[in-house]
Amino acid sequence: MTIIRSKVDTSAAEFAANVEAMNSKLAELDLEFRKVLAGGGEKYVERHRKRGKMTARERIELLIDEDSPFLELCPLAGYGSQFTVGASVVVGIGVVEGTECLIVANDPTVKGGTSNPWTLRKILRTNDIASQNRLPVISLVESGGADLPTQKEVFVPGGRMFRDLTRLSADGIPTIALVFGNSTAGGAYVPGMSDHVVMIDGRSKVFLGGPPLVKMATGEESDDEELGGAKMHARVSGLGDYLAADEQDAVRIGRRIVARLNWQKQGPAPIGAANGRVEIVEPRYSPDELLGIVPPDLKIPFDPREVIARVVDDSDFDEFKPEYGPSLCTGWARIHGYPVGILANAQGVLFSAESQKATQFIQLANRSNTPLLFLHNTTGYMVGKEYEQGGIIKHGAMMINAVSNSTVPHISVLIGASYGAGHYGMCGRAYDPRFLFAWPSAKSAVMGAQQLAGVISIVSRAATEARGGTVDEEADAGMRAMIEAQIEAESVPMFLSGMLYDDGVIDPRDTRAVLGQCLSAIASAPVEGTSNFGVFRM
Repeated sequence: MTIIRSKVDTSAAEFAANVEAMNSKLAELDLEFRKVLAGGGEKYVERHRKRGKMTARERIELLIDEDSPFLELCPLAGYGSQFTVGASVVVGIGVVEGTECLIVANDPTVKGGTSNPWTLRKILRTNDIASQNRLPVISLVESGGADLPTQKEVFVPGGRMFRDLTRLSADGIPTIALVFGNSTAGGAYVPGMSDHVVMIDGRSKVFLGGPPLVKMATGEESDDEELGGAKMHARVSGLGDYLAADEQDAVRIGRRIVARLNWQKQGPAPIGAANGRVEIVEPRYSPDELLGIVPPDLKIPFDPREVIARVVDDSDFDEFKPEYGPSLCTGWARIHGYPVGILANAQGVLFSAESQKATQFIQLANRSNTPLLFLHNTTGYMVGKEYEQGGIIKHGAMMINAVSNSTVPHISVLIGASYGAGHYGMCGRAYDPRFLFAWPSAKSAVMGAQQLAGVISIVSRAATEARGGTVDEEADAGMRAMIEAQIEAESVPMFLSGMLYDDGVIDPRDTRAVLGQCLSAIASAPVEGTSNFGVFRM
């Protein structure tokens, strides 16, 4: 047993200050999450209820198994844009009849559930998650199709949404559509491309063009029911496989479809699993203490082992190469019984030794078919004459090569800084981790705001002096302040989450639970490593 012995003094003033700063960030997040939960707002939610309909979240709650968790993904999509935060769709992983499923629910209280550019990006991201992890997809459909004022950004790339559904089906991953209301134009193709379709008598309306469009296009007079009603599709067109009496009945039928899938996980079960149960040993330290580990000033280092001790089973962690490349902590652990290899930045900077250590560790994880967890707090790879001559480029490239070609599942959590190529080496979004989450304390950019502003100032000064001019110090200071403010605003988790550069900003105390759900979802697909990496420069 290699139990981590925590050195955190929870009674220290610094710890209390860290907790206060983290709680302040969580309060800011809570305000945004409240907006997401509000959907289209009180007026439109009330109008929706008066029609005898459940909200998107109520439909999900009824669909998933009682008292089971729902891991919502990308809830802040569209933050900072002209569109409602959440992008008019609720997505996440939930357990239905004992089977983990990817659930996509249009929110009709937000512009009729129409798809704007952020809706599209969010759905495409969830389709990737379903494909990579072999998760059955359940679409709770009530959508007016594309948001017409932004059709130029939605129409052309939007075709991939339907292509993805057919490819999931071709890969043997079940797709199920429960149609709760109007599903027009692009919204009609979701049931059209799904393996199983449930429609509700008197409620579901599925057509490529509604009566007004048909009238304009062909001169034909028709009503909703004969053009696209549930009974017509169940009895005439054959698009509807099941005819439900009401919303609750549609959910019941949907659950029965999942129960009959005979869906089996293809990945490993948690170590120690027996008779469908696994004895899990909780960490030896309280998750509440995670609020006080990361300082608000990310220039102040912290020990990632303190995070690991509060996340992994029994706080048990076998560290790999602890004396070599100490700025990167690597080792083996379990989370909810699932084996993981962990790479966690210890002092921020990645040197040549850390890069070589990471490369070897990633290869070992692939040999043992072990998923990898990356805990980010890096300012990037070290710069300077000594380090360039020592081969930092080829050693950093070696680490990035290993991350790029590794085939075991990766999960990334940004807990502190994630700057420069260090973001890449630690498996940032561009490197296709199965899941990527951020703490409210995280920041990510090409470099820190102060450093970036300073670099631009140096380049600007050099250009001015080369022209024979004189630097205006006041203007230079103003430019630096403006750039610093811009980069700070663009580096914070809510902004990055709004851009879908992560799958959600999470409360640090929920980290273990979130990782457990992700590892369980990952195990729906085979977990297989590789020995096929690119050429490593030695």
